Amino acid sequence: MNEFRPPLPAAALELCLANAEIVLPDRVMRGALHIADGEIVDIAEGDRVPAGATDFAGDTLIPGLVELHTDNLERHIEPRPKVEMPHVSAILAHDGELASCGITTVFDALRVGSVMEASTNYGKYARKVATEILDLRAADALKIRHLIHLRAEICSDTLIEEFAEFGPEDRVGLVSLMDHTPGQRQFRDLSQLKTYLSSKYAFSDIEFSAHVERQKARRAKIGDAHEQATVAEAARLGATLASHDDTTAAHVAHSRALGIDLAEFPTTLEAAAACRDAGIRIIMGAPNLIRGGSHSGNVSAGALAEADLLDIVSSDYVPSLLIAAAWKLAALWGDLPKAVATVSAAPAAAAHLPDRGRIAAGALADLVRVRMLGETPVIRAVWRGGVQVG
Repeated sequence: MNEFRPPLPAAALELCLANAEIVLPDRVMRGALHIADGEIVDIAEGDRVPAGATDFAGDTLIPGLVELHTDNLERHIEPRPKVEMPHVSAILAHDGELASCGITTVFDALRVGSVMEASTNYGKYARKVATEILDLRAADALKIRHLIHLRAEICSDTLIEEFAEFGPEDRVGLVSLMDHTPGQRQFRDLSQLKTYLSSKYAFSDIEFSAHVERQKARRAKIGDAHEQATVAEAARLGATLASHDDTTAAHVAHSRALGIDLAEFPTTLEAAAACRDAGIRIIMGAPNLIRGGSHSGNVSAGALAEADLLDIVSSDYVPSLLIAAAWKLAALWGDLPKAVATVSAAPAAAAHLPDRGRIAAGALADLVRVRMLGETPVIRAVWRGGVQVG
């Protein structure tokens, strides 16, 4: 995938980070990293600190985190239901927050597919916000690398027309099939859905029941057509296609038949095991892992990690937990490089971005300095292309 890269400032041309515990793809090594023109050019073993180098004094150096699925931008745009903030300010705040959390590449999740009813807040917004992100990128106003993730709501009225507003020039890197039909997948338990909608939209019992019936009717009428359109649109845009909330082995078989090779948040052990058998990468949320369970009552990320059924971790709705999740997995697996890969190399590979997510000669110099505070990883500095951004 081609990505816009602004010219590098002079400060980025040469840099040496020395005396660091460097997390390589297969081991941790004390050494120094040499950077030129925004890329890693050499890795040297040893604790020597060359003149002019930044002395890490034994701090850990990991690749910049790659975030595939985050609701964080929507939280900044609409911090309260029906309270919308100026978009540019919201995007900049989102960007700065992610940089401070060690995330150097993000796929900003934007919903396509709106519900044209006054009782919901599911209006069109994706095209406008995507344009604003791209304009900020072109102006070099963003600290980290931003790509677009379109979340395709199958049970909606305007999915196809909203997809038509995007083209290959928008660099959409990820498209997710989102089927939120009440009574299945993430919301098999209608009481969980009721709690969610009642807290977000203040639905009464009558409004909730009416919403459930309308969404089921939409799925029956247009769901299959919207699913096939999403598959076609992902191919047109050159994007990775992901499923969402697979619950059964049958769901996974259907995903595989559609050409999906990334499963966002499977809800059961059965579905995760089926993903592994089908060669589909499994992504789970950091809040689930850190909290010890799903807020929706679905399978825990920890249980999947213990069963070696976890490939990628996403911050989901709490950016600061992504790096914490990596260290929690390192404690569970006894393997820091494998754990760090779940938030760097593995998501980069799933999104077909071979130039990042790992510390190796020729890779982008997107890097994070980490110091431990007891069992908590603390981010000390962040670089994008050799330029410090956090």
